[in-house]
Amino acid sequence: MSNLTAVDREYRHLVDLMHGAGVRIGGIFGPEHGFRGSQRVGGYSGVDARTGLTVYDAYRVTHDRWVALLREAGVRTVVFDIQDVGARFYTYIWTLHDSMAAAASLKLRYVVLDRPNPIGGRALGPMLKPAFTSGVGLKEIVQQHGMTVGELARFFNSEFLPAPVDLRIVECQGWHGSLFAAGTDVPWVMPSPNMPTPDTALVYPGTCLFEGVASISEGRGTTRPFELIGSPDLDHRWRDAVAAHDLPGTALREAYFVPVAGKFADRLCGGLEVRVTDPAVFDPIRAAVAMLIEARKRPGFAWRDDNPGRPPFADLLFGSDSPRTMIDAGASLAEVVSSWQDDLSAFDRRRKPYLLYPRGGS
Repeated sequence: MSNLTAVDREYRHLVDLMHGAGVRIGGIFGPEHGFRGSQRVGGYSGVDARTGLTVYDAYRVTHDRWVALLREAGVRTVVFDIQDVGARFYTYIWTLHDSMAAAASLKLRYVVLDRPNPIGGRALGPMLKPAFTSGVGLKEIVQQHGMTVGELARFFNSEFLPAPVDLRIVECQGWHGSLFAAGTDVPWVMPSPNMPTPDTALVYPGTCLFEGVASISEGRGTTRPFELIGSPDLDHRWRDAVAAHDLPGTALREAYFVPVAGKFADRLCGGLEVRVTDPAVFDPIRAAVAMLIEARKRPGFAWRDDNPGRPPFADLLFGSDSPRTMIDAGASLAEVVSSWQDDLSAFDRRRKPYLLYPRGGS
């Protein structure tokens, strides 16, 4: 299980190294955007040009399909090496979960080659409620989980899998929860087309919520996706209103941009750029909620609701309908953020037995 991020300090890919060393590889399982990162959307299946190995599309496949793919490849041990970015709605962690469940059904070994969480070890934000599960959140974890994929694998194995898999974690050396991507020696390879830099990852658990807003661009189609947020109907007044909130570790720049794709392609958008000045105190979800509260007051604001029979997409991203309905009702930033604190504290306690690396004074 791998993608373009599975490189060493010399940017040599894990699969290429294993193949060159004569390791028998039954197949390569690629997540969203494909094994080599060749797909803008969706997954990829075919033959890898460099190694000649079969590549299986593992994006959003069912449990039965997972079992069939692992059997077809003749797998005895599944190896997972993919860089996560720390947000519940980033799909690679659910590929981890689903492949672990299938491996458990087949009584296979499962090895996770762990990598640092680029946005640190703090858990933040609301909890996913069971009625709001989707492809951007399958199980009950908070919006910014603050765990490495190895820690998540341990959590999934004990808390969510019907039967545990034979799991081994190859741990990171020297990482702790106060380290961000810039403080490690792990090379950054953008894990998806709209995650170009570690700066993007810092804001993503919050500003990805704008994917749930029809009337505002989340910056796709620019060189700063999820950092540039705006629309043709917004201007400096929105930036100033957001900046009036208490948002530690954040600088907001009045910004104007023209997306080349996505919402409002080829149209001038006004809004703001979110810059993180101190990641140790920055709360991306608090910042995004402040932005949503002020945007909701502007004419023309509209949540995205384009999937009949399913909750609005913002609810799937938040993991419940509570934050959206509170924002619609005119709740304050403090009221919205306080609404999830009990669930967040409970999650922090629940995840503790599965953590492999120090957090704060622990």
